Amino acid sequence: MGETPDKPEKSSVGYSQPPERTRFKPGQSGNPRGRPKGSLNMATVLERTLKEKVVVNENGKRKVVSKLEAAVKQLANQAASGQPRAMQLLTTLLRSAEDRAIAAPAPGENLEDADTKVFLGIVKRLETYDKGDEENADEPETT
Repeated sequence: MGETPDKPEKSSVGYSQPPERTRFKPGQSGNPRGRPKGSLNMATVLERTLKEKVVVNENGKRKVVSKLEAAVKQLANQAASGQPRAMQLLTTLLRSAEDRAIAAPAPGENLEDADTKVFLGIVKRLETYDKGDEENADEPETT
């Protein structure tokens, strides 16, 4: 009957299947002007900055410490001198550090038991592997 050759085939279009003409071409980025490779995020920059060393005078002696350590010492000194905001910040930091210490698994029996089980499993596999080699040693090699 009357087929029309200029009509395109019906391709499935729907969820997770965009029309062919709007799909990304192979090798083409969906965000060509996105974040450049090698640029650092805020957490990395902050971590590097806080690890930098500075020279401080402590009790008349010069001492090299990290910026993080210097900042915590200043905060503790301000809190000790009675500044309410410094006390509040120091208390928040202490609670946060305690929460992380409680959440971290302490080395104890549970960890040692798990290590022992893993070790015994490895030994058992090695013994099985060695027994397989001994059985194959009696058979002549064919090449």
